[in-house]
This record gives sequence, C-alpha cells and structure tokens, in this order.
Amino acid sequence: MSIHAPAYVRAIAPYQAGKPTSELARQYGLNEAEIVKLASNENPLGMPESARRAVVAAMAEVGRYPDSNGFELKQALSRRMDVPQEWITLGNGSNDILELAAHSLLAPGESAVYAQHAFAVYALATQEVGARAIVVPARNYGHDLQAMLAAIEADTRLVFVANPNNPTGTFVEAPEVERFLERVPADTVVLYDEAYTEYLPPELRYDSVSWVRRFPNLIVSRTFSKAYGMAGLRIGYGIAQPELTDLMNRVRQPFNVNSLAQQAALAALGDSEFLERSYRLNRDGLQLLQSAFDRMGLEYVPSYANFVMVRVGDAAAVYERLLRAGVIVRPVGGYGLPEWLRVSVGLPSENEAFLKAFEGALAA
Repeated sequence: MSIHAPAYVRAIAPYQAGKPTSELARQYGLNEAEIVKLASNENPLGMPESARRAVVAAMAEVGRYPDSNGFELKQALSRRMDVPQEWITLGNGSNDILELAAHSLLAPGESAVYAQHAFAVYALATQEVGARAIVVPARNYGHDLQAMLAAIEADTRLVFVANPNNPTGTFVEAPEVERFLERVPADTVVLYDEAYTEYLPPELRYDSVSWVRRFPNLIVSRTFSKAYGMAGLRIGYGIAQPELTDLMNRVRQPFNVNSLAQQAALAALGDSEFLERSYRLNRDGLQLLQSAFDRMGLEYVPSYANFVMVRVGDAAAVYERLLRAGVIVRPVGGYGLPEWLRVSVGLPSENEAFLKAFEGALAA
C-alpha cells in the first residue's frame, strides 16, 4: 500500500523530547527515584499546592467536557492583563498557540522568519503547513532583530521571536524589541514567545501587553508549564487583538484545554508567593551552575531563563556518561550546537548531584 502525503510533511523530523526517567532506569538498570532529570526546563518545585487542591476538586467533573471557551480562566487573565477576554486564546501549552498562529496565518509557499538556534517548534509549525522558513543567523547565540527585520519578504506572514530564547537562554532588552515591533510591516504578524518571562530579574521586566494594545499584528504567548510548574497539564495562552484571536479560534480544536488544567491555572495565577519562590530558587541555581562553569574554565551562554547552555566539546560522549551516572541533561546538536549541552536548573541537591557527575564525565 502506498500512502500519499505532502512532501513537506514527510520531510519533517519529529520533535525529540527529553528522555524520561523511566526510560533511563530501564536502559541502564538504575533506581528511577535516584535519577536527576535536568533536561526539559521543568520547575523542580512541581506545581503549587493551590493548583493541586484545584485539580482534586475538579476531578469530580472529569466525566463532562471542559468549558471550550475557558470562561473563568479567561476572565481571570483578562483582569490580570487589563485586556478584554476576546483578546485571549487558551492553548494546550503555549506550543498550541504557536501552531494555531501558523495554521491560521501561513499557507504553502508563504514564509515565516525565525532565528537560528531558536525553539524547534517554530520550524515544525512552519513546515507542517508547507510554508517556507527564513532562518536568520544568530548574534551571540541569540536573536539579531535588525537582521530578522531585514529578512522579512513580501510573502512573510509570521515572525517568531522567543525572549528569553530556548535553548540558548539569551535575552533582548525591551527597548530593542519595541523598536523592532515599530518597524515590522503591518501585514506581518509577530509571535512573541514569553515562555520564560517570569524568570527575568525585576530590573529587566517590561509590559509586553502594552505592545499588544499598540500593535494589531502582535501575538504574545505565555505558558503555565515553566515558572508555574504545570508542564504535565499542558496549558498556555496567547494575547492579541480580536482579529488575530478570531483567526486562531477558527483552527483551534474545540476542547483543546482540559478542565483540570483550566482550574489549576486559575488557582496558580493568583499564587504570587509560589511564583516568587520559583524565581528565587531559579536565580540561586543559575548562579551556582554558572559559577561552577567559571571555575571549570568552561564557556557558557549567560542565561535569563531556567536553564544554561554549556560548551563541553564532545557533547554526545559527555551526555552519555551523564546518563550512565543517572543524570539527564539535553544535547542541542539538533539546534546546530553539537558541542553544547543544555542544563535545566533543579533543586539545590539536584544541581549539586549534576555538578559532581559532570566533573566526572568531563574527566573520563
């Protein structure tokens, strides 16, 4: 039997997620409880207790479909962001927002712009609709917004910008982003991905929602997977003016966000104490890891997220040695960075366990 499918679909390399602890335990006969996973930029605190209680309460209704429009959560987000509910789109993680933007705005033969070493889903979302990718060379492992602006062509419908960027952890300060948005053509949409924005130090934080009010061609995407500790529940959201939210809702699956995720996010949104605790834990962990890399004389990219990328030479070999020691990090060869590993910030004990295993892996 010959299955017919578009060539651009067959050309897609499926997304490679971080290795699960259960798989590593089976592979090397390790005790799963002792494995340290620092591969997927998860919050090591897990989700807040407020969200856990909300999930337990919501379990009573899982036999019914969730609210397809997510009224309660949209209402809370609307109040928090001071925008109408019609400006908010809920997604099955912020990945869903990226794909909704691609499916509603791109067509075969049209183009999307994104940076070298940017999040892999930008390439996947572009390719799965048959659009053409314009990949702009990175500047110091991060976004070169001037070059990205210059790369926009007449058929460019979408520009992806991650800030901070994954997997490199780089950050472009707000004034430069604002100048970029002011110069992007009005018929080209910018998807501004803020998955890690809650980890920014206070002096670098800014009001991206004010940009949404100014620029009808801007979508800001955020997630509850990172600082809010709910990666397994898969919930994120986008903020944009009504013309864009209307388009995304035309291609959105009717029940794309489950009821447990909606209630957990609603509870977590008001848990400022947990969010601050997550920020402080991450700040201290980043400082520990980067200071250790300094001490070892290793090159790394100073990070503004909840991970740090470090250059180790033969990254595949170091990664394998770490696996055998029960530590999972993330190789980033698929991002064109074959000598680098990305290490998520863990609990203090996990960070120390990684560093011990890491020194051994480098010395082997």
